[in-house]
Amino acid sequence: MLLIALVDRIGSGLWASVSVLYFTYVTHLSVAQIGTLAAAAGAVGIAGSPLGGRLADRFPVTRILVTVQLLRAAASLALLTTDRFALLLLFSAVGSLGDRASSVLTKLYATRIAGPDRVRYQALHRTLANAGWALGGLAAAAALALGTTTAYRCLLAGDALTFLLSGLLTLRCAEPPSARRTVTTSATPTAPAPPRTPWRDRTYLAYVATETVLSLDDAVFKVGLPLWIAHTGTVPHQLAPLLLVLNNVMVVALQVPLARFGTTTAAARRLLLPLSAAFALGGVTMALSATGTALTAGLLLTAAAAAFTVAEMLHATVSWELSVALAPDQALGAYLGVHGLAQAAQRGIGPLAVTAAIATGPAGWTLFGAAIALTCALQHRLVRSRLEQTPLSVPSVTVSEH
Repeated sequence: MLLIALVDRIGSGLWASVSVLYFTYVTHLSVAQIGTLAAAAGAVGIAGSPLGGRLADRFPVTRILVTVQLLRAAASLALLTTDRFALLLLFSAVGSLGDRASSVLTKLYATRIAGPDRVRYQALHRTLANAGWALGGLAAAAALALGTTTAYRCLLAGDALTFLLSGLLTLRCAEPPSARRTVTTSATPTAPAPPRTPWRDRTYLAYVATETVLSLDDAVFKVGLPLWIAHTGTVPHQLAPLLLVLNNVMVVALQVPLARFGTTTAAARRLLLPLSAAFALGGVTMALSATGTALTAGLLLTAAAAAFTVAEMLHATVSWELSVALAPDQALGAYLGVHGLAQAAQRGIGPLAVTAAIATGPAGWTLFGAAIALTCALQHRLVRSRLEQTPLSVPSVTVSEH
């Protein structure tokens, strides 16, 4: 599954960096059409997480994951067949749905198969995923040097092929044990109680709401830093991609070592405090970068990028562990599917939040960091009572169906 993550992200790196250019130069969509396509596909993709999690509680997760990978491959290849806006919108939406579903399915698989070592698995997964993104991006940059329509089409075809390869590799993976699929005998004549639903679990829904806020570091790197650099006008624009490279390198180098501090549920919850400090520091350094010389601003932006990257890595560890520890084993897929909505929601909220911070000026960035820091403290208090009720950090032993 770690190899699958690497292959999958290589394909995503190939396509994500050139998708806008493909729709501009190959299918000749307008700026408004591209924006509408991206927004609509993202909105449809939101349903992928709960849908994938729900299906995984009813059927073998590996079979669903293979189906989703084939769906993503078909959607990518279908984009090559047309330049009509309506069809491009449909195929992009299907691909987005599959993308979000595959994300929660791979997390669910890791949770079931890795058991108590799931935090270390998550760290290795993120490390390889970031390496895959970098490799895909480098390959895309090399292909774009040709500047031809064929190069764009080859990158999209390569994206589809990585999904096909991921599906084939998934067929080689064993199905992990699941608490929802148990062997019954005459000694258990009564039907098991229906599983809990996350939609009626107020604590978990409140936790997911705080997760949406804590995921805003993604918007900082994709939207906030480039726009802030352009807005201040004192720092060379070339710094923006270099800060993205810094983010990627730090994750690859430090995600696994940092994961050692969150190997248990209690330890993961304690990480919310340094996570709060990292977000606050990132906001303050972003605000300070608006003053001083170009050199000073560049150094402060680099420090801000480093702080938000540390926050990203800490949050990844905390989020992975708490999202599982707060969920009942019998409905783990459904709960993780709802948790996936946080990442989907921040894709819509994030750009608005960072642009509001930029429009407000230095005070806006200070408020941005402080608001996320306070949300960390809120989540730290929110999950305490649930975690004290049941020691969910160590999964129970289950019997898989054969």
